[in-house]
Amino acid sequence: MPAELRPDAPFYVVLNAGSGRAETDLRCSTIRHVLGAAGRTCELEVVHDAAKLEDAARVMAGRAARDGAILVAAGGDGTLNTVAHAAVAHGCVFGVLPQGTFNYFGRTHGIPEDLADAVRALLHARVRPVQIGLLNDRIFLVNASVGMYPHLLEEREHDKRQYGRSRVVALLSAVKTALRGYRSLRITLELDGKTRHLRTPTLFVGNNRLQMEQVGMHALDQALDEGRLVAIAPRPVGRLRMLGLLVRGALGRLGEAEDVDAFAFRRMTVRAPLLSARRRLKTATDGEVCRMALPLRFEALEGRLLLLVPDAVSAEASRGKLPVVPAQAGT
Repeated sequence: MPAELRPDAPFYVVLNAGSGRAETDLRCSTIRHVLGAAGRTCELEVVHDAAKLEDAARVMAGRAARDGAILVAAGGDGTLNTVAHAAVAHGCVFGVLPQGTFNYFGRTHGIPEDLADAVRALLHARVRPVQIGLLNDRIFLVNASVGMYPHLLEEREHDKRQYGRSRVVALLSAVKTALRGYRSLRITLELDGKTRHLRTPTLFVGNNRLQMEQVGMHALDQALDEGRLVAIAPRPVGRLRMLGLLVRGALGRLGEAEDVDAFAFRRMTVRAPLLSARRRLKTATDGEVCRMALPLRFEALEGRLLLLVPDAVSAEASRGKLPVVPAQAGT
C-alpha cells in the first residue's frame, strides 16, 4: 500500500488518441484546463499509435512511481487495461477518464463519462483497492475470454472502423458473428480441486458486476464482491439458438437460459484434452485479442489495483465490504 498521497500530487495522463486530431486536441485542452484551474500539475502523453501504448504506459508509470504522481488513463476499456497493468507493476495510484463505447470499468466505479466531469472527479477522490483478474501474465479489469468471443471482438472492431463506434454497431456485429456460427472448443477445466470436461463455443470470464447485471447473471452478482470471478460457457447450439442467447443477454435475461453453464471461482486452469493437438488459443482481455499458449490460468486478485474513485462512491464503499484508503490527494 502506498504512502498517503500529497494534496498536490501531479497527474501523469496517458491518452490514447484513437480518433481525429480535432477531438484529441479538445480532450487534451479539457484535461489541462480543468486541472490547471484547480492549481494541479499535469503531464500528458498522447499516444497516436496503439502499438506504442504499452511502452508509453510503462514509462509514465515508472515516472509516476518516482515522483509520487497519479497515473491516469484516458480511453476505452482496452486502454485502461494497458495503463492499469503498468500501474499495478509499479505500485502507482490509478485514475481513469473513460472515453470508450461501453466504459464498463468506469461506470462500475461511479466515474463520469463526460470528460470534464471525470477530470473534476479525480480532484475529489479517494483510493480504493479493487480486484483485477489475471489470465496468465495479462490482467483484465472487465472480462477475459476464449473462443468465439475474441473472434466477435475482432469482427466488431472491423465493423466499427467501417460504420462508426456505437453500441448499435457493436450489437449488429455480434448478431452477424452469431449467424455465421463457430466451431466448439473441447477443453478441460481444473478448479476447486476437481477436473471438468467442457464443450463450448466460448468461455467468458467476467470481473465486472455492471456487465454481469446487464446480461442478467443475477445469481452470481455477489461472487465478484467476494473475491471471485464469474465464468459463462454457452453449450453447443445451432446458429438460431446462439442468436437467441445473444438476444437474451441484450435483454438482461441470460441467467434464465437453459443453454448456458455459469459458475464462480477464484482460480481456474484451462487445458486441452489428452491427445489434442491444440497448443494455443485465441484469447481476449478487455477487448485486446491475442493468442496464448495452453494451459490458461485465470485468477482473481483482490485489492491489487489502487483506484481513484469519487468521494460519494468511496463513502458508500466504506459502509460495505470494500476498503478505502483515506486522505487522498485533493481532499
